[in-house]
Amino acid sequence: MKTLTVRCVIALVILVAASFAFANPFKSRIITGTSSPLVITVPDDHFLKITNFSQQGGTDRAVVAVTLQGDTENSGTTNVLTATRIDLSTGANSQNSPEISNRVIIAGPAEVTVAPVTGATLFISYRKESNEGGGGGGGGDIVFVTPTPAATGTPGISPFPSITP
Repeated sequence: MKTLTVRCVIALVILVAASFAFANPFKSRIITGTSSPLVITVPDDHFLKITNFSQQGGTDRAVVAVTLQGDTENSGTTNVLTATRIDLSTGANSQNSPEISNRVIIAGPAEVTVAPVTGATLFISYRKESNEGGGGGGGGDIVFVTPTPAATGTPGISPFPSITP
């Protein structure tokens, strides 16, 4: 009985340690009308995955704005995601049906900004991940897997011999 308890405790410790070592948890932030803007820096070889961006109240729609960094040829700022309204009692969307939440993945290097909206409460969930495995930049082979072609019958050949008189 004592040996079984010790083994269970060791297994539990290993599982807990593994969950802390490999967990890449989502972060959630609440942004009110008086908060400062949320700024997330996405370094090169990383990406940002936003899975929830919702808004309650306010008349203007909240947006996620992305500024690309790095080379000047591709730099600029654009809105990539609008907040899903969960309270449709005010503003231009007061008569619309409930909305479907969208997700977005932003590759670095970039700077992501969520500005507060007057009279609104914003909620965002995101996770910043490393782009392990790289890709791009040469050196890697691209492998295309196709199914093995099946045998096909030859037309005109009968499986039974015919006897001619």
